[in-house]
Amino acid sequence: MALIVQKFGGTSVGSVERIQAVAEKVKAFCNKGNQVVVVVSAMSGETNRLVSLATEIDDQASAREMDVLLTTGEQVTIALLSMALEKTGIPARSYTGGQVRVLTDDVHGKARIREIDHEKIKADLDSGRVVVVAGFQGVNEKGDITTLGRGGSDTSAVALAAVLKADECQIFTDVDGVYTTDPRVEEKARRMSRITFEEMLEMASLGSKVLQIRSVEFAGKYNVPLRVLSSFKDGPGTLISVEEGDEMERPVISGVAFTRDEAKVIVRGVPDIPGAAYKILGPIGEANIEVDMIVQNIGEDKTTDFTFTVHRNEFSKAQNILRDIAKELGAKEVIGDTDIAKVSLVGVGMRSHAGIASQMFGALAADGINIQMIGTSEIKISVVIDEKYLELAVRSLHAAFELDKPPTK
Repeated sequence: MALIVQKFGGTSVGSVERIQAVAEKVKAFCNKGNQVVVVVSAMSGETNRLVSLATEIDDQASAREMDVLLTTGEQVTIALLSMALEKTGIPARSYTGGQVRVLTDDVHGKARIREIDHEKIKADLDSGRVVVVAGFQGVNEKGDITTLGRGGSDTSAVALAAVLKADECQIFTDVDGVYTTDPRVEEKARRMSRITFEEMLEMASLGSKVLQIRSVEFAGKYNVPLRVLSSFKDGPGTLISVEEGDEMERPVISGVAFTRDEAKVIVRGVPDIPGAAYKILGPIGEANIEVDMIVQNIGEDKTTDFTFTVHRNEFSKAQNILRDIAKELGAKEVIGDTDIAKVSLVGVGMRSHAGIASQMFGALAADGINIQMIGTSEIKISVVIDEKYLELAVRSLHAAFELDKPPTK
C-alpha cells in the first residue's frame, strides 16, 4: 500500500464531467490498495470570475477580503469531487485549508505555510476514506483565511505530501510530463522519464510553466518525489526526484528552456568607482524589481557600461528609477531593449563534461545568432539574444545536443 497525494488543477476540474473523470481516476488508484489525498484548485475560470466581481465593487479591495472571496472557488470543487467519489462507491471527505488547519503567516495573497495539522487526514485515511483538500489556502494564527499566491495549489499538495511522508506527490496537468523543450516550438521535443529537483527548478525559473518554482523548491527541501502526469490521458509522466547514482538517467543536457519576457537595461558611461554597482542596483532592489543577468564592461576611458536584465513588465519602472541615479553618478545615459529573449541549456551532466559552452555558442553561430549576454551556473548556461531568433535558437540547440534521442544509462 502506498500513500499518494494527487493534485488536480483548474482545467482538470473545469466542468462536472471532468470532475467525474477525476473521481474515476482517483478510484482506480484506490482500487489498487493505495491511500489517496486529493488537492484541487478552483474550476477553470472561476478565480477570474471572482476577481471580476470584486473589481466591480472595489478595484482596491482589501487583501483580507479578497482571500475570503477567492477561497470559495476551491470550496466548490472539494465538495463536488467528494460527491462524485461517494457516487462511485469511494468514501470521501472534504476539507478547506482552515479545517485541515494549514497554518500560515499573516501575509494575505501570498502567505507561506508554517505547519500543517495532519491528524484529521491520517484518521480519515486509516478509516478507508479519500481526503479531498482545498489547495491554495490556509489560515493564520487569528483564524483569518489566507491564500498562498500563484501556484498555491501545487505548494499545498507538496506540503501535505511532506507532512504525511507520502510515497509520491502527483501533479496532474494538461500535459503528460516535462519535455526537453516546448513542443510548440520544437516538434521533436521528447518527454523525459525523470529529472532532478535541481534541473526542474532551473527549468521552472527559466520559463517552463509545467510546475511553479515554489512547489519544486518545497519538494526538493523535503525530498518529496514529484510526478507530472496528464489528467486527460494515461502514461508514466515525468518523475522529479534527487539524483540516484548510476540508476539515474544522466544526459549531459536535459533540456532547453527559454523566456520571452526579458528586457535589457544599460547604464552607459558610469564612472569606475567603488560602490557604483550598488548605487545602480540598490534602488532597483528597493523597488522590488528582480534583476536576472548582469554584465559590466570597463572601457579604456575608465568608465563602465553596466547592463542587466529584468522582467519586461518592470522595464519602464527600472528606466525611470535609473535616470536620476545616472545623473547623480555622472553616467552618460540610460538605454534599453525589450526585443530580447533568454535561452538556456540545463543539465546536471555539465558538472562532469567540458566544452558545453563552446558547443552551444558554435551551434548559435552556425545559424547567425548573435549572443548579447551570457550567464552560467553549475548546471545552466543562459544567453540573451534578439527575440526574433528565439525559436531558431531553441531548435538549433535541441538538435545540437541530440535531445530528441533517449539518453543512455
